[in-house]
Amino acid sequence: MRTPHGHGHSHGHGHGHRSRRLRHLVTPHSHDSADRFDSALETSRRGMRTLVWSFLALFVTAAAQLVVVLFTGSVALLGDTIHNFADALTAVPVGIAFALGRRAATRRFTYGLGRAEDLAGVVVVLIIACSAALAGYEAVRRLIEPRPVTGLWVVAAAGVIGFLGNELVARWRITVGRQIGSAALVADGLHARTDGFTSLAVVLGALGVALGFPMADPIIGLVITVAILLVLRDAAKEVFRRLMDAVDPATVDLVERAARSVDGVRAARDVRVRWIGHSLRAELAVAVDPALTVTAAHHLAHQVEHRLTQRVPRLTAAVVHTEPALGAEGAHELVGPR
Repeated sequence: MRTPHGHGHSHGHGHGHRSRRLRHLVTPHSHDSADRFDSALETSRRGMRTLVWSFLALFVTAAAQLVVVLFTGSVALLGDTIHNFADALTAVPVGIAFALGRRAATRRFTYGLGRAEDLAGVVVVLIIACSAALAGYEAVRRLIEPRPVTGLWVVAAAGVIGFLGNELVARWRITVGRQIGSAALVADGLHARTDGFTSLAVVLGALGVALGFPMADPIIGLVITVAILLVLRDAAKEVFRRLMDAVDPATVDLVERAARSVDGVRAARDVRVRWIGHSLRAELAVAVDPALTVTAAHHLAHQVEHRLTQRVPRLTAAVVHTEPALGAEGAHELVGPR
């Protein structure tokens, strides 16, 4: 028998409200999803808050650089400022994905639109790739056509401002992204970190030129290009794995152990776990006593899902297939492979 449980339940949640207790008595298996929905919604809200505040931080960083540009008239600093303003806008695709992910599931999109985060992650990876290509192009062009660098201290100051602002945003986005399970937010944080490296290269290049080594600027630019490519590799790997429904094997092990810990479950197998946005969904089969009635097996499946959502981080739903501990193989052969 298959008992789909993608809607959460309230067993053991501590029913503090009288209306919730009454609803549970009237419909003992309605599995109120309010707590779990609120938790998922809070992660989306936290992601949105992170995007908004980090966007403002990058905007302030670029605005500070713009003030320097206005007082110095430096075209180079103007280009760097425009670049930082553009980088702040990378929060847009991730923000759109978070907004879409908060929409309720429909008859067409039965799992909701959480996978929009994965598409946003792809966009961010493409932006990182473009940044690496642009940085490499500029560095090579400077090696082929050397040009004098003027206003070294102004350039260095702008680079420090850019590095500090981008690194602050990077740490913020990466930390929150990993806590709520958003690969897109992590990738966007890695992108901000690459921009910080680029700004830091401006500082190091200016110091090299000040010490009498004019080729320091393009050489360091090439080194930073390599660093950006390494970050690109990590970000692309994380986003690709999410697109291919990869999860940490330790999570699968935890699902199996948690399911087996429920009284009445003799074995857990065929575990599958996937990401939907920044929450996890699981499917598994549990072996039970062949003498159990349909009602008892159904109740046991609910207990398994409840245990899973309590013990597995960011798991919000599970589909639990109950089967007899003896004789299940014969039934599978009759109906064909699952």
